[in-house]
Amino acid sequence: MARSHYETIVIGLGAAGVTAATTLAKAGRVVLGIEAQGRVGGRVNTVLFGNGVVEVGAEWIHGESSNRVYDVALQIKIPMGLQSAELNVFRSDGQLPNKEFQAIVNEILAKGMDLMEDVPHKSEPFGHYAVRKLREYIQENHPELLNDEDLIDQLIELFELFSNNHSASNNWNDLDSRDRYTPVDGHQYISWHKHGFKTFFEVMLNTYNNGPGLPTLDIKLDTEVIQIYWPEHPNEKVTVTTKDGSVVTADNVIITVSLGVLKESYKTLFSPRLPASKVTAIENMSIGVMDKIIISFQHSWWPKNVTFFGFLWRGEDRRKIGREDYWITRIYGATTPMGSNNALTLWTSGEVAKMVELLPEDLVKRKCVQLLQMFMGGNITIPEPTGIIRSTWYSNPYTRGSYSYDSIYSATLTGLRADLAAPLTDNSGKPRVLFAGEATDDTHFSTVHGACDTGHREAMRLLPGSKI
Repeated sequence: MARSHYETIVIGLGAAGVTAATTLAKAGRVVLGIEAQGRVGGRVNTVLFGNGVVEVGAEWIHGESSNRVYDVALQIKIPMGLQSAELNVFRSDGQLPNKEFQAIVNEILAKGMDLMEDVPHKSEPFGHYAVRKLREYIQENHPELLNDEDLIDQLIELFELFSNNHSASNNWNDLDSRDRYTPVDGHQYISWHKHGFKTFFEVMLNTYNNGPGLPTLDIKLDTEVIQIYWPEHPNEKVTVTTKDGSVVTADNVIITVSLGVLKESYKTLFSPRLPASKVTAIENMSIGVMDKIIISFQHSWWPKNVTFFGFLWRGEDRRKIGREDYWITRIYGATTPMGSNNALTLWTSGEVAKMVELLPEDLVKRKCVQLLQMFMGGNITIPEPTGIIRSTWYSNPYTRGSYSYDSIYSATLTGLRADLAAPLTDNSGKPRVLFAGEATDDTHFSTVHGACDTGHREAMRLLPGSKI
């Protein structure tokens, strides 16, 4: 460590941690940022791949209004890419649906997205709510589809897989139909294009275009924190101990690690132990897994107008898939990353995603090519891949998941996110341990901008004149 004492230590340098650390440093505070991984970014991870860059973590900026991430992109005036959310639907028999059917599928999926923003009168598993409402919608608007029950099942399952990926859940019946997630206004799929999401962190840390950084901010990577001592007496310091045996003190510390890491480590990480309200929040909130399989090819072979692939499995084709390959049926589709035009990103979630993280890489690559060939049919021959990257957000000990969601299990418990966000104070009421991260945001959880908002919130809690 460059010093033995800092005004604030920020643990975790993802979106929340970097926002907190840079907000304080720009205000003149002496800050140390500690990150267990060997890079800044947390669950944002831009890597060189194919003929450009791809996002192994967060892919897009979601929305433009009151969005700190979008504001940074505007600040440096780099060209952003807007991706359409419209699916190009492919079928497991290799037959490409006509434009009329494509339009109907997208209309039904759009209705499903509207349901995700609904606030029904009572909490119930989202899957139950969505199936009921989608069937009502189809009955009213496309009754001709009701003659093909297998097709109805295909459409509902496609939306189920989409909603699971959207929420990082294992099953859409784990989700609460009254979840509090609220999108901000504006385009929901804004890409950093060839610049990569890493650009956001470079701007925040003042290293963009070879910037000099921030003079009062020290950063320590590859350093795991194993204990945080937080004092009740106002004259004592917070003490942070790292796995390499280093000890550093501070007036206060901001914790920005994921909910998954807190679930795994909270019993040993904090001394004294956390209060009951904090423990209840950590134990009862949910964090899920959304994973990517990114495959590169010598050249792009897919139609130029396709950015989102959606896979519709016929029942008879699904039944032909052996149990050991079941996981390929839970890949809802693929997207074309804007930072690399010879790569495809395949998406999966939940328990299947956890399993895919551990499968042999060659097997995953081979099975994904077979999947793509099945849905593209005989008119396109899928070439041999040139590379593969898989995200491992669950098996990574420093994330243990992708992002949080409002579960039906926790629907009867109120204020969990607020309890997680509440600071630990000493006897004088001064905040000594503060909590940030997407899981502490009541309405913008699961997003990078939500994480940034929480980092700013906690930094302002420590700055004079703060209204928090």
